[in-house]
Amino acid sequence: MQLRYSFRLYPDTGQQAALAKAFGCARVVFNDAVRAREDARKAGQPFPTAGQLSRKLITEAKRTAGRSWLGEVSSVVLQQSLRDAETAYRNFLASLKGTRKGPKVGLPRFKSRKDTRQSIRFIANARWNITDSGRLTLPKIGAVKVKWSRPLPATPTSVTVVKDAAGRYFASFVIDTDPAADVTRMPQTDRTIGIDLGLTHFAVLSDGTKIDSPRFLRRAEKKLKKAQKELSRKQKGSKNQARARLKVARAHAKVADARREFHHQLSTKLISENQGIAVEDLSVAGLARTKLAKSVHDAGWSSLISMLEYKAERYGRTLVKNGRFTPTSQTCSACGAVDGPKPLSVREWTCTACGTVHDRDTNAAINVKTAAGLAVSACGAPVGPGAIPAQREETGSHGFPTEPRAA
Repeated sequence: MQLRYSFRLYPDTGQQAALAKAFGCARVVFNDAVRAREDARKAGQPFPTAGQLSRKLITEAKRTAGRSWLGEVSSVVLQQSLRDAETAYRNFLASLKGTRKGPKVGLPRFKSRKDTRQSIRFIANARWNITDSGRLTLPKIGAVKVKWSRPLPATPTSVTVVKDAAGRYFASFVIDTDPAADVTRMPQTDRTIGIDLGLTHFAVLSDGTKIDSPRFLRRAEKKLKKAQKELSRKQKGSKNQARARLKVARAHAKVADARREFHHQLSTKLISENQGIAVEDLSVAGLARTKLAKSVHDAGWSSLISMLEYKAERYGRTLVKNGRFTPTSQTCSACGAVDGPKPLSVREWTCTACGTVHDRDTNAAINVKTAAGLAVSACGAPVGPGAIPAQREETGSHGFPTEPRAA
């Protein structure tokens, strides 16, 4: 499978200017491609092909006075920007036909120089390399200093240079890993676990372990509120406003990095210790429309489940996602009796059928494990439906992950 390794870049002033020029050129080519497609649609003409767009928007455009500066950056960056536009239209058309999984996607929109995230991509034939001194040499940009937090396990197939809202630069390498070697990194075990995700505790395991919720956003709210208030008082378009905006972005980036690090450490621990893991398929979008929205977003359950998915596939583990309508909090894990819904304020309850006293979250975690077919009866037979292999899904992060993310 493909993994993505991200590392922090520290370009000097000249390299930052060259990167800004590359970001701008890639953005212009993308917007030109979107405009060409839109003009063809309004005129009732067939969409121009990738070859036609490449010849018109790059090769011929470089010879004009209005686009001659496109020749100042690597042509690979411009070609990859065209590919991104093609992919965006392909996803949109697949979404219309219903052949694309996930939520519906709309027409590609124009990119802005004020977007919080700017990126360019170099593929293998772009003549980029890593020097003996550990610097990343990029065409028409130079040798950029890299903070290597770990070694690359294989030769990368591409690198994406990203600038985030906080003004930080990252190099994101795509690596093809050896599945057989990945599976041997995690020894087989007979342990299985069920996980009940919540807000009082971030996660409660079926063995009774409770993992506290770090509440990264809640803990940083005071600092964020002060920084946001200072930003609102700055004159629009001034340098003071730009500095204040950067301060707010860095504060938010610090929260996001801490949350991502917590998710990576927890998911790696769960994957390494358990052969089978069961979780609930929570409706995060629905919960985010309630009065608990801020706490739900702060927890980041979807991010954890995505990490569990690709790590389970990588290391040969089994991940089962139960249906969200399974009454795990209403069912007695001892006798199976359904005792009805209970308000969130009820943290312990007694089963009316067998008299067993349950901790609400631990009981739910046991039921999650049982419903997934990971529990074992007294005779050694699995209880519930059989487990299914996890499906890989791309995650999107450019911070400092403990584990590489799936590409």
